[in-house]
Amino acid sequence: MQIVKNAAAGTMESSDAYVEIEPAQELTVQLESVVKVQFGDAILSVVQDVLKENGVEKANVRVVDRGALECVIRARVETAINRGKGDA
Repeated sequence: MQIVKNAAAGTMESSDAYVEIEPAQELTVQLESVVKVQFGDAILSVVQDVLKENGVEKANVRVVDRGALECVIRARVETAINRGKGDA
């Protein structure tokens, strides 16, 4: 799946995550999180899993986490992907 436009999902509220995605020549993931020291690797793993499940191989992804649960992070990344490919 190819990302064709810039897209975002989520908010900067507590217990949520804000995800931006844009077209790129390679896959990069940037994480900002209030719990990065404790859960940064787990959050990045979830983001990578969702990208892989959706067939995204080239994109710049920025995740700003404010203590979101895994299910919220998954939903935000998937929504950003769908908006970036033009479906939503």
